[in-house]
This record gives sequence, C-alpha cells and structure tokens, in this order.
Amino acid sequence: MRPLTEDETKIFFEKLSNYIGRNIKHLIDRPDEEYCFRLHKERVYYLSVALMRRAAHAEKSLLVHMGTCFGKFTKSLKFRLHITALDYLSQYAKYKVWVKPSSELTFLYGNNVLKAGLGRITENTPQYQGVVVYSMADAPLGFGVTAKSTQECRKLPATDVVVFHQADVGEYLREEDSQFTGVTPGQGGEVGAENEVIRSKMKRKKPSGPPGEKAGGAGGAGGAKGGHKPAANTIGAGRDVPKPKKKKARA
Repeated sequence: MRPLTEDETKIFFEKLSNYIGRNIKHLIDRPDEEYCFRLHKERVYYLSVALMRRAAHAEKSLLVHMGTCFGKFTKSLKFRLHITALDYLSQYAKYKVWVKPSSELTFLYGNNVLKAGLGRITENTPQYQGVVVYSMADAPLGFGVTAKSTQECRKLPATDVVVFHQADVGEYLREEDSQFTGVTPGQGGEVGAENEVIRSKMKRKKPSGPPGEKAGGAGGAGGAKGGHKPAANTIGAGRDVPKPKKKKARA
C-alpha cells in the first residue's frame, strides 16, 4: 500500500473527471473526515486517513481490501473504473441517463443502451461523455460513455446505440470471484498460486485399484490365485520375453 505517483494521479483523475468533472474536490476536501487515495495490488482505494493508518500495520500479503475500490491500473498503465465506485459517481455525476424498465435487465447483463431503451438524458450532454445510468426510479444501475450527443439522440433510429456499457451492478454476481478480492483465479497473488498447486496435485492423484490387483491384471499374481497361470511369453504387464539367439555351428 502506497500513495499514487504523479503520473498515476494524473491518469486516475483524468478518468474520474470524465464522469464527475471538478467535483473531485468534494472527495478530497470533506467536512466530516480527511480522506485519501491509496494504491494496493494495482487497485486504487478511497478511504479515510484513520483507516489507512490502521491498514498500514497489516502485512501486505494478507491485506485483501480496504475502504472503497475505485478501479484498477492495467499493465499498460491505463485506469479502469470498477462498479464499486458507483456510489460516489452517482452523487457527483454531471451527466445522467435514465433507461426504461424494459431495458434495465438488458443493461444489467452487460449490454449497451439502445435508443429504444432510452428514457431520459441530461440536456447538452456531449458525445463520448461519461454518464451514470439510472432506472426511471432514480436507482443507479451503472455507468457508461455516450455514443451520441443529446441533440443527435433525438434523430437516431430505435436500434442505434446511445450509451456504451462500462460497468453495471450485475458484476457483483458475474465477477464476484475476482473483481472484489484483488486476486484473479490462476493469475498472481499467493492465494491464486496456492490454488494452482492444489489443482495440480489433484490431477496427478489417480484412484487405486482393488486390493490384491497388480499391474499384470488377470495374468499377474492376482490372476494366479484363481487358478490361471501367466502366459509363458509374458512377464507382469504382458511384455515379450526376449528369445535366445541361436548359435551357428562351426565347420
């Protein structure tokens, strides 16, 4: 766990400002308590300074989660917002989109929002702008990026995409094994490595045969008890016995 570098902070704030703009200052300058951002296992966490100091005493390899995860840095140093940041994005979002009840489930399965499912959209929303997606009952469902501006949406056919899907609350079920623990199954992390060792041991372990049965099967020692003798030209599992070479007569 460490503070973000200047480059990481710049990349993170640029991504975050696409959704909440200058409202980022409300996340840092809070009247109730001092908060900060910290990086742990390529994930950015938002937590109070008091909680951060307590988490600093935990062993790094055993620390799984702290505060609220806003997202993750990829290997190419790009930042991807996670659905766990939705509570804060919905509070300070500048632009919003409401979907019809008939399209809520489609969006929660990870699909884009079509013009046919668009209920309302904030006026003067530009193209490729980060928006928070709500139900018609004002319940936040996720967030995405607008494919068209507000003016262009009015002229679109019903089958055209209005909002590109980025994240939705359905991910709490679809990706619960990896998204919220900081450990991807089979990739990185001590827990993932231990699981891979266990899986490899289970694959190598083979079930043993019934007691008294040898590798030779019915022709081996187990078959001899039933009165059957092994064939003369076999040993154990049926391997051929080398035949003796004939000696040539000398003149």
